[in-house]
Amino acid sequence: MRRRPVLIIPGWANSGPQHWQTLWEQAHPEYRRVEQRDRETPERADWITTLDVAIRATPSPPILVGHSLGCIAIAHWAAEYGKRGSGCVLAALLVAPADVEAPTAPEVVRGFRPVPLTSLPFSSVVVASRTDQHLSFERATELALAWGSSLVDAGDAGHLNTDAGYGPWPAGERILIHLAVSVA
Repeated sequence: MRRRPVLIIPGWANSGPQHWQTLWEQAHPEYRRVEQRDRETPERADWITTLDVAIRATPSPPILVGHSLGCIAIAHWAAEYGKRGSGCVLAALLVAPADVEAPTAPEVVRGFRPVPLTSLPFSSVVVASRTDQHLSFERATELALAWGSSLVDAGDAGHLNTDAGYGPWPAGERILIHLAVSVA
């Protein structure tokens, strides 16, 4: 399989040094993190513009790997640029999307409301846990259906982050490889 560029899109406050996104990036030279100007007080327009610049800078259509608020940024990018940028993205792995519309969502991420509920113009997989404090499994199912994504049930996995025990995440890497092969 030809190595595809992979863009890592962390969520609010970034992914720390032991987070699976960081570990994947360190292990794979073709993976590149999308660095947002402000991760602590995210602005939707800024995040989407930064993501668009990163996508267009890749030598070939990338696979996007989002976590939490990064998934929601990807959905907003697709809603704003997806049709015009058709073919710019090969696929997306969307892990534990943040439910920014939930009453419990932190104020700082509410600027990403409403979540686009239109089909993504590329293949995608949503990975969701049944015990995620930031996204109910029912809401994950709704998002996957609206986005035209496959849904992977991660079981009792919390928010699929370091706090939930996800530093190395070999099962996630297998999902990414399967997605990459399916769109090759």
